[in-house]
Amino acid sequence: MAGSLFDTSAMEKPRILILGGTTEARELASRLAADERYDTAISLAGRTADPKPQPVKTRIGGFGGTDGLARFLHDEKIALLVDATHPFAARISHNATEAAERTGTRLFALRRPEWQTEPGDRWTSVESVAEAVDALGAVPRRVFLAIGRQEAFHFEAAPQHSYIIRSVDPVTPPLNLPDQQAILATGPFAEADEAALFQARKIDVIVAKNSGGSATYGKIAAARRLGIEVIMVERRKPADVPTVGRCDEALDLIAHWLAPA
Repeated sequence: MAGSLFDTSAMEKPRILILGGTTEARELASRLAADERYDTAISLAGRTADPKPQPVKTRIGGFGGTDGLARFLHDEKIALLVDATHPFAARISHNATEAAERTGTRLFALRRPEWQTEPGDRWTSVESVAEAVDALGAVPRRVFLAIGRQEAFHFEAAPQHSYIIRSVDPVTPPLNLPDQQAILATGPFAEADEAALFQARKIDVIVAKNSGGSATYGKIAAARRLGIEVIMVERRKPADVPTVGRCDEALDLIAHWLAPA
């Protein structure tokens, strides 16, 4: 197949496509890269300006919705699709579910477990970023935004607050807010460093998404230590697809589903 992402000389190997962009996706790709039973590739959305090199064949960019992904799965003869995208990447997860069903491609999701409240946490749980804006209230506060850059525009509706906005890449277009500061950084973030940052910036409240994992949990632990409120955007109910929470579980499922006849 001309222009194929996969090894056309190894058609007998089951082809695995990982929808990536997370630490878990990279770990799974690394484990599969050394497994000669499979021909593995990873796809990245391309939202990060300088993504880290991946250990397997890589494509970057969207597919063109459900139709485009279904066409890719069919044309590339994908045996297994692994949705290891960010827990809040709802659109691509929806497209993956629809495309897999349409093409008869096996699909499972690799999702890190959600964070759970612990004694001392001051969480206000909301269902969306728009609800998080309302939860800040009318009284001006110093807000630490840790939701990424895609939905930061919602906070233009609450210009009375002072914002510290942390993201991997700059928010574009720039937010129309009178008091904002940007921090460009990539995790992991240690609890002690987060606590020092919150104290230095006199943070009153943190807005975060319940993405789970350890890389960005430092802000949650630091907020607990300092008694800072966290407005937590909770995950939506996941699609009805098989889901595992750890790389080892994913590998076991792959071995079971793609075992030779």
